[in-house]
Amino acid sequence: MNRLPGRIAAVEVCGSVALVDVQVGLRSYAATVLGDGDAVAGWQVGAKVALLFKETEVALAKNLSGAISLRNRLKGVVTAIEYGQVLSKIVFEVDGRSIASVITTRSCKALQLALGDEIEGLVKANEMTVVADGSA
Repeated sequence: MNRLPGRIAAVEVCGSVALVDVQVGLRSYAATVLGDGDAVAGWQVGAKVALLFKETEVALAKNLSGAISLRNRLKGVVTAIEYGQVLSKIVFEVDGRSIASVITTRSCKALQLALGDEIEGLVKANEMTVVADGSA
């Protein structure tokens, strides 16, 4: 499980849906929270939280340009690649933090990923989980 500690920058609630912006260092990420609007409405800007997201929810891109609907773009450098027969794990560093992605080995080879490559991890806001975090 990937984990990014940060602080709540903004909370927008509409019924049982909330969009939470979390500041992690100099970057901002978004999480969509469904079915817990009342609880999220009590969250305060500046509160310490962590964003959690599965390695299998991190899509990868090289040389990405143009507009895209995914709110969370994690720009980094590949630091490790573990090839498997069907799936491969790619680790990349984003602002001093390691992020892992698990993609098909076919996709890994199609992207021609190599150590030191600049890539972007892409995560949909609804795949981000927000949890209270005293260490952020």
